[in-house]
Amino acid sequence: MSVAEMCALAELSRAGYYRFLTTPAAGDKDVDLRDAIQRIALEFPSYGRPRITAELHRRQWQVGPNRVYRIMREDNLLCLRKRKFLVTTDSKHDRPVYPNLAANLVLTGINQLWVADITYIRLELEFVFLAVILDAYSRRVIGWSLDRTLEDELTIAALRMALERRDPPPGLVHHSDRGVQYASRNYTDLLKTRGITISMSRKGNPYDNAACESFMKTLKYEEVYRQEYRDLAAARSSIEYFLERVYNQKRLHSALDYRPPVEFERQLRKPATGASA
Repeated sequence: MSVAEMCALAELSRAGYYRFLTTPAAGDKDVDLRDAIQRIALEFPSYGRPRITAELHRRQWQVGPNRVYRIMREDNLLCLRKRKFLVTTDSKHDRPVYPNLAANLVLTGINQLWVADITYIRLELEFVFLAVILDAYSRRVIGWSLDRTLEDELTIAALRMALERRDPPPGLVHHSDRGVQYASRNYTDLLKTRGITISMSRKGNPYDNAACESFMKTLKYEEVYRQEYRDLAAARSSIEYFLERVYNQKRLHSALDYRPPVEFERQLRKPATGASA
């Protein structure tokens, strides 16, 4: 059949047929954006649409959240199934406990409220334990310790790191759960000698320490569950990299206007300019 006969049979014009022959096949206009989204999702597997959109903007992409959502949905990047989070706190002790002072604090800067918590890390043949201290205003990890013991040496090591790094002025509040490690005399005495006020969560209420609970979930989903640590040394090296290089310096926080903690603190220290100065 001739071209004219085929076009008549298909009820198409010959001009349209020749235009089809000379038009290059359209590729995926989102191919570069799709690649960028996949790379971010691989680096930060628990990021949802808001954080991935914010990270794209930081990488100079001009893209809206609806477009990001469509690509994530097409590439099955919307959901990360989360494991159940277990809390292991021994609050059955006869040591003094302290009232919850953190609930009524209105934070305006760093070194006003520190929050502390402990979690477990599974290795091939054993469990080890991680104690962390965060600055509640910037969400930055300022002290941590990983070891086999659940005695107060673990939490004291994390506290000493935080004190050495920050050297906080008087007026700081330290908040934790009622665990025996935080209620121990050695721990509370160290806080008191540095002029730090002690605050503890209400009994059986994890929401009183929500910032630290949220951090522990992030740690588990973005670091621990993705690794198979051989031993304590391997776990310490990998977790140190995540805390100091990824979480503090790269991970975006919605509470910080989608900035990482180190960048947020750096901007706090910038001097005022113009009229505000």
